[in-house]
Amino acid sequence: MSEQKNDFTEWYLQTVQKAELMSYSPVRGSIIFRPDGFELWEHIQEEFNKFLRSEGIRNAYFPMLIPKSFFMKEADHIEGFAPELPWVTEVGDEKLEEPLALRPTSETMIGTAFSDWINSYRDLPYEINQWANVFRWEKKTLPFLRTSEFLWQEGHTAHVDAEDARKRTLRILDEYARLCEEFLAIPVYKGEKTPSERFAGAEETYSIEAMMKDGKAVQAGTSHYMGTKFAEAFDITYLNKENKHVHAHTTSWGVSTRLLGSLIMTHGDEKGLVFPSTIAPTQIVLMPVGPWKKNPAIMEKLDEIFAAFKAEGFRVRLDDSDNSPGYKFNEWELKGACVRIECGPRDLENGHAMVKVRDLADKEKVAFEDLHDYVKEQLAIMPKRLLEAARARNKENEHYDIETLDDLKAHIETCKAEDKVTGFVLIGWDGTEETEAKIKEETGFTTRNIPFDVPVEKTVDIVSGKPAKHTVWIARAY
Repeated sequence: MSEQKNDFTEWYLQTVQKAELMSYSPVRGSIIFRPDGFELWEHIQEEFNKFLRSEGIRNAYFPMLIPKSFFMKEADHIEGFAPELPWVTEVGDEKLEEPLALRPTSETMIGTAFSDWINSYRDLPYEINQWANVFRWEKKTLPFLRTSEFLWQEGHTAHVDAEDARKRTLRILDEYARLCEEFLAIPVYKGEKTPSERFAGAEETYSIEAMMKDGKAVQAGTSHYMGTKFAEAFDITYLNKENKHVHAHTTSWGVSTRLLGSLIMTHGDEKGLVFPSTIAPTQIVLMPVGPWKKNPAIMEKLDEIFAAFKAEGFRVRLDDSDNSPGYKFNEWELKGACVRIECGPRDLENGHAMVKVRDLADKEKVAFEDLHDYVKEQLAIMPKRLLEAARARNKENEHYDIETLDDLKAHIETCKAEDKVTGFVLIGWDGTEETEAKIKEETGFTTRNIPFDVPVEKTVDIVSGKPAKHTVWIARAY
């Protein structure tokens, strides 16, 4: 398998396939989610659905095919998505009267439904969520991170006023950050997107950005305040308390299977996948070692341990295959099993098992009577340990001392010469699209977001030298 430091992308591509998370589909740019890969997504669904239920937001489902006329109602929206839209134009030998798009998002379809469903201030806030597949015909693809068809969650809400809508927008962003940091052990940078990076048709877009091990950024989640733009386009009005018809303020927000790519690129190592116990498809793997087939008591002991963990709801596997111990160790490390428990004739005789935690260097000898508590404790602290390790790595790759475009170019050259990652760079920005475009054109860096928590205030624009209106994170991105 390729080494991370030599070719990070090749390491990633080999890992997701060898670890059996995905396979390529015959259709360009789309993938098959194998059971372990899909289970990761199911665990994210389960975790986020807990939040939705606590907020009173219910799941619904909308059609995948969207009439072209729906897109034409909001000019910015169709302009933003037009290059990526696949269209259905005929069925059998019959041409359709109106082309139907495979949804890039359900904004237009849900806007039309909201127009029918919302009539009075008593109907608000109206809040729903959808788990679905969407299509965006990407030119350059990478499994999980950027594919022509992907899975996601999209929430849509309508509110009485801007204050209520903005409150929901930011509440969702906070939950996305919690989901990433506490559940996936991925540290994120919260902030507002620049106007050129906003969702098509939004008034404000907020994001969480994650730094991968190679220093590149992944936009891990977005939450959008739409103002009344979509309400005006789709006639989402309600009768207020003053008996007047007014437009609702809407929001939309989503995370996708990009989170799986982020998870792999944040924690994975030379041996393969590393998953926090919160999401790992296999939390515990048990295996007999040595001449175990000659001693039935070894398997009896492992069956007993397996049953105890299984009964408590742990995701546990028992590998009694004929493969060599070395082969099995490598396979389960590749697949990201959190804890490996080995038992051979001597272990059984001495009343202990050998335990290896995926992200720790050494094995531990643990007495059978202490095994349950030890493993449970390790699974509990593993996500926090991974999060802190990722935060420390991020900190090493944050740069605050780059003041000019020449400084940025010199930084890139130095990183290349010393085989270091370019990471996240904090810059001053004068607020113009011209500055953003020049940075991207000459360095490949793009604005990630205007952070809520600014580590160092920047006063001068990196390109123009004019006073900075904002302090912004920039990075190369997937």
